[in-house]
Amino acid sequence: IFFLYFTETHGITFSIQISVKEQLDRDVLLKLVFHLPVSYPSTIPDISVSSDQLTRAQCVDVKDKLLEQAKKHLSEPMVHDLILWIQQHLKDVIKQSATVCKENTLSKGTSTEDGIWMLLLHLDHMRAKAKYVKTVEKWASDLRLTGRLMFMSKIILILLQGDRSNIKEYLILQKTSKVDVDSTGKKCKEKMISVLCETKVQSQHKRFQTFEVKEYSTLDELQKEFETAGLTTLFSEFVPPLLK
Repeated sequence: IFFLYFTETHGITFSIQISVKEQLDRDVLLKLVFHLPVSYPSTIPDISVSSDQLTRAQCVDVKDKLLEQAKKHLSEPMVHDLILWIQQHLKDVIKQSATVCKENTLSKGTSTEDGIWMLLLHLDHMRAKAKYVKTVEKWASDLRLTGRLMFMSKIILILLQGDRSNIKEYLILQKTSKVDVDSTGKKCKEKMISVLCETKVQSQHKRFQTFEVKEYSTLDELQKEFETAGLTTLFSEFVPPLLK
């Protein structure tokens, strides 16, 4: 195990390499990076997966399956269990991934990273906040989108990253579903939404590993979130004008 860093506010990050014998009688070397937040194990860890023997899409599938398993172990130490689980199930995850790849036939020499897009949305308000937040989290999870739902004073932003077709699907859901309630408490569609930016993820942008709902008490805190993700320009272009 390699400890990468530890801070009292951000928790602990470490990487571990494991070797898994796959069905082709070859060793697959997996590098797993776990970030355990301070609230771990009440909160699931962030996980990233890389391997020279697997495609990027397969690594994403492995990560998704590990996060699924992590949710089953909430409130109990889980890293050891997750490592054992992937050693036993890697074969099945890769098989499923290969099937999806064949169906997608867009891998004509292009990496799946080419399809990663980013969307920044601004919402005017949320009357039924708890229900609305749950709905957004479910959509992001179902469409395998990562990013942030951000609250700062009266500003509400949704920043999403993922497959371009899934981002488009999300937008359709957001605009056509009854996600909120009107002033009389009746369910209504979201009419006060603006798409601030829709663009391809560039190499300087950091990929979000999970989708999280976050509240910020100052504009500086919100700015730091964007800066950490390599999105300083996006922030300065679109966020300060919302305060006017």
